[in-house]
Amino acid sequence: MNVSSIVVQTLPKYIEEVVESLKNLPECDYHFHDEKGRIIITIEGAGVSEELEKLHVVEAIPHVIAADMQMAYSEDELDSHMEVINGADAVPKMLNDDDLDPRDIIYNGDLKKKDLGGFAKTFDDGSR
Repeated sequence: MNVSSIVVQTLPKYIEEVVESLKNLPECDYHFHDEKGRIIITIEGAGVSEELEKLHVVEAIPHVIAADMQMAYSEDELDSHMEVINGADAVPKMLNDDDLDPRDIIYNGDLKKKDLGGFAKTFDDGSR
């Protein structure tokens, strides 16, 4: 199941008419709007193609200037990421190796201050 939030744009003089059309449209759920002509709705679909079909229905409403997806949630995508996360070791194996000397660990990441004076960092107030 996919769920996407959509920002629908219309002219302020047509806001009530477009909101009423969206409220009566089975393809979406109306949430709120502002006086500038921005309307927030959500659409759901079994996949992206179904969501796009529903988006085209919204775009075809008279006086709709634009309807753009802002956020999307894909249950299948989340499930696949959760499988990877749940199957991964929380702590890298090398950190549990008692025979490894910490001085042999090479860090190739990005640090703002690379010279940390060993493992301790001195803060501006002199504390550690």
